[in-house]
Amino acid sequence: MRKKGRPVKGLIVSAADREELMRVLAKRKGVGDEQMRCRVILALADGESSNAIAERLGTTSTTVSKWRRRFVDHGIAGLSDAPRSGRPRTLLDDKIQDVLDRVRQTKPAGATHWSVRLMSEVVGVPKTAIQRIWSAFGLKPHLESTFKLSTDPNFIDKVRGVVGLYMSPPQRALVLCVDEKSQIQALNRTQPGLPLDFGYTATRTHDYKRNGTTSLFAALDVATGKVIGALKPRHRAEEFISFLNAIDKAVPADLDVHLIMDNYGTHKTEAVRNWFTKRPRYHVHFTPTSASWLNLVERFFSALTENWIKRGAHVSTSDLNQSIRHYLDQHNANPKPFIWRKSADAIIEAVARAAGKLITI
Repeated sequence: MRKKGRPVKGLIVSAADREELMRVLAKRKGVGDEQMRCRVILALADGESSNAIAERLGTTSTTVSKWRRRFVDHGIAGLSDAPRSGRPRTLLDDKIQDVLDRVRQTKPAGATHWSVRLMSEVVGVPKTAIQRIWSAFGLKPHLESTFKLSTDPNFIDKVRGVVGLYMSPPQRALVLCVDEKSQIQALNRTQPGLPLDFGYTATRTHDYKRNGTTSLFAALDVATGKVIGALKPRHRAEEFISFLNAIDKAVPADLDVHLIMDNYGTHKTEAVRNWFTKRPRYHVHFTPTSASWLNLVERFFSALTENWIKRGAHVSTSDLNQSIRHYLDQHNANPKPFIWRKSADAIIEAVARAAGKLITI
């Protein structure tokens, strides 16, 4: 005859504790182990046996008994993992602060920036510890970003004007971002490279032969992403006017045209100003000085360089021109607009913060 065990003794859980256990279970991103322990306690409080709980939750009755004892002795706090013993800290706070102060406020002798090896030698801390400290505090002395703040007195008005065209374009009008990518080099490698293969990267020689240059004039339609392009051997005002004529032929005659351009000298010559005077449907919007990043066509130029020109090899400027025309055709066959998301206020505030930091240095 099967022997009966001791009768199950229900666990007493107060209303406040039950509410807290339910709150933990309701967390969408709660810790799995912590939620399982809460389910154990609630099931015990409802009179369910340890074996039944263990089978239902995929654990053991020993584990269920463990968390029952912890809850009885310490309440809900007992359901958390106890601190584990481990190796005591060998790096004191003063030494960590020394590493942080040195990397942020000083330079090593004979170098422009700290490396892990140099810092380790100077402060007498293992290189692995230096790496962990820098990583924990987000310090990357080997990297450096470039910047230049615009000194344009009309910076705010120009930013609002350009960003406004991106985010709230006018009705019955085209918004075109215009610029030229000048001095694109037709480079050819001195020897053939090896193709990509299993376990091997593609290769190319470090040296090259220059075969001339070309300049790409481009007008990016902000709404559609299509690009009107023209390749010229030079980038003077007369080439720019020739490109403006190409734009004038390509866009519908009944639409106003808003052109976003930078402050390059060829965009402001007397001949160019006369061209716009004779065509009142054109409205020119200049980006602030030293802020050509506001011109979305720069994003297209970046894609062209990274995806097409950078790894290309061209034996002549004619070959390069043909290659760029092919890229333009491929781009315009399936254009995708670049979406501008940052508001004018956000840009102005970010520039103000950067300027404020420079003043305090």
